[in-house]
Amino acid sequence: MQHSRMVNIKDGFLRTIFVLAVFILLTLCGGQSQQIDPLQPVVVMVGGDIVLPCQLEPPVNAVSMTMEWGRPDLEPRFVYVWHDGQELLVTQNQAYKGSASLSIDRLKLGDLSLNLYRVTISDNGRYRCFIPKLDEEYFVELVVGAVSLPGISLAGIDKANSGVMLDCQSNGWHPKPEVVWLDGEGNLLSAGPTETVRGPDDLYTVSSRVTVEKRHSNIFTCRVQQKDINQTRETHIYVPEDFFMAQSNCAASITFSVLFGFMFVLAVALFLWKRRQNEIERSREELMRESKKKEFGKDEVKTYCGVAEQRGRTEMYGTGY
Repeated sequence: MQHSRMVNIKDGFLRTIFVLAVFILLTLCGGQSQQIDPLQPVVVMVGGDIVLPCQLEPPVNAVSMTMEWGRPDLEPRFVYVWHDGQELLVTQNQAYKGSASLSIDRLKLGDLSLNLYRVTISDNGRYRCFIPKLDEEYFVELVVGAVSLPGISLAGIDKANSGVMLDCQSNGWHPKPEVVWLDGEGNLLSAGPTETVRGPDDLYTVSSRVTVEKRHSNIFTCRVQQKDINQTRETHIYVPEDFFMAQSNCAASITFSVLFGFMFVLAVALFLWKRRQNEIERSREELMRESKKKEFGKDEVKTYCGVAEQRGRTEMYGTGY
């Protein structure tokens, strides 16, 4: 029993030494490999499964070979390591635990292609397929795409150009997309610069604004597209003709209101001026009447005094005779 335990401990120790030796071998040989032209980028959408190609030429049975799939930008860089008919998980990057594998049937045909499952945006990058025995490496560029449907909303009215302003926004794109506006006939519309925001999840949000004028169909399209992943999403909006008419009526109404307001202020000013003139005229008439009353009073006093004086003289002369 004790002898069996000693054997198990010894085997475990030797296995650990063996794994470390393979790890050191892969690390040291990485800089001595022969560069092979990279293949075309491989495109996959978020959440999908993908196969990263790596094929030996000429095809040979690679089941017993040592090979590595890695990413130079990771630490540790090992995405998947295969050695002598089994996978080595000790050195594997934790991000790929349970999401990477090889096919033994394909290995027999010299196909070292890597299976990736349920990919995420973080899987986007450059992968290396390295075979130390042959001193060869292959590179594969993986592009992980994400798309979403854009939404259009009314932003307001451009009174200067008699147009309608439309906003378009789309969230959750990768790689960074571009936004274009089209009219009902498919003609490109001149829009403002696209605003792009990259979130902490590496997904892009894009928004764009355009001012449209009345057209034959009044149908407008916001199209968001990403050429690297060959993905396009678009949304259409119909602006009723009555809306443009209402816009014109609104402008006419504003003009009429301003003109009416000016006329009203002018009428009020004229009324107040006329009223003031009437008050001034009445004040003058009052002063004239007061002045006449005073002059009339003086005449009466003079007349009274003259009569009294005449009466006195008469009485005086009468007394003499």
